[in-house]
Amino acid sequence: MCLSPNILPAFEQLGLYEELLSFSKPALRSTFYTGDLEVIAESETLTTESVGYDRILFARTKLYELLFKKIPAEKVHKSKKIVSFEQSQDGVTLTFDDSTTARGDILVGADGAHSAVRQQLYKALDNDGILPKADTKEMGKGYISLVGTTDALDTTKYPGLLKEDSECHYMIGDKSNPYTWITFTVPENRVCWNVIIQLGLDPIADEQIKNLDWTPQQHQKKLLDSLRHFRTPNGTLGDLFDATPLDQVCKVSFEDVLFDTWNHGRTVLIGDGMLLPTSGAGAVNAMQDAVLLANHIYDIKRVNFENIKTALKEYKEERFDSVKDQYSHSHMSAKLILGHTFWERVLRQIIFNWVPQSLLTAQLVKDTAYRPQANFLPQAPKRGTIDVLPQKPSKRVQEQEEAQNKAVSAI
Repeated sequence: MCLSPNILPAFEQLGLYEELLSFSKPALRSTFYTGDLEVIAESETLTTESVGYDRILFARTKLYELLFKKIPAEKVHKSKKIVSFEQSQDGVTLTFDDSTTARGDILVGADGAHSAVRQQLYKALDNDGILPKADTKEMGKGYISLVGTTDALDTTKYPGLLKEDSECHYMIGDKSNPYTWITFTVPENRVCWNVIIQLGLDPIADEQIKNLDWTPQQHQKKLLDSLRHFRTPNGTLGDLFDATPLDQVCKVSFEDVLFDTWNHGRTVLIGDGMLLPTSGAGAVNAMQDAVLLANHIYDIKRVNFENIKTALKEYKEERFDSVKDQYSHSHMSAKLILGHTFWERVLRQIIFNWVPQSLLTAQLVKDTAYRPQANFLPQAPKRGTIDVLPQKPSKRVQEQEEAQNKAVSAI
């Protein structure tokens, strides 16, 4: 998993930043290869001095462990599958497949591309004739991805594991090979690997679309076996597969869609932008969703139906344009890193080798400037020299400060 400066200030606010760094490596540079290990290009990230934070890489399970440690156990309920929900002026009620229910003021659907919350919400809106036509279209299936993290490896065979920063290698197949495979090193002498398959070019790959969850599946071994011979700068993918427990291998589908409907009544969807799998953009944007939604929920002074609807509407209004921009950026990144058509290969050569570095750097600076934080918590200190985009202040905090100033003036 990769996290960028666009979300790390929020981790710093929560007091999680230093622990996050303890199981991460900075991603300072990347090398792009053909499937035959011919170098296509090399790239470096912006300097820490200018940005303030490094992009960091780590095993996804490490972040899960960190977050679960901070959440009281009684607040986490597992093995709950949503069957339906109902919302009204008075609240929202969830019904689960074990016949239990839960009731609250706001329902946040953060359950991914095939969100049960979104499906239920859209069905209700469609029945009422108020679901936009764009949200009724079937999601385009662009890529699927297999991911895994090895157990500890022998540093004599993989000397790159000893480097302080992560070795990031991208191998991009040719027109007859619709795969991009990526390896990067993380602490504890482990390697994270990722195989991304462009759909529509290979019948075997397309067959794998049938399962769309992040859950381990034994039948994935068939696909892994077909990829064992793929080369990396440190041996074959088969070597890494052999060092990765099969139940730790996950698969996900990346559909191509930007939904227009994010909220209705007491229900709101986050992490539903469906960004394509490049540079951790999907995870970072989902986390930014959570930060900004928390800001708008915090500003609800009186919890009633109208105030909740207003807060969720304003959340979408503040967030949508940024996600829309990231959606187009993820498309371009996907073409560069994951594309295998003739024109995508031409585009890759142009961007990597002909576009002036100054233009690429300017775009990186612009992309890095957006760093939403929780506006009801002390702000993380400004790091780096680049200008950061200002964010909308908390109405509630402003009112509290104005009241305090009036009280001081009265004295």
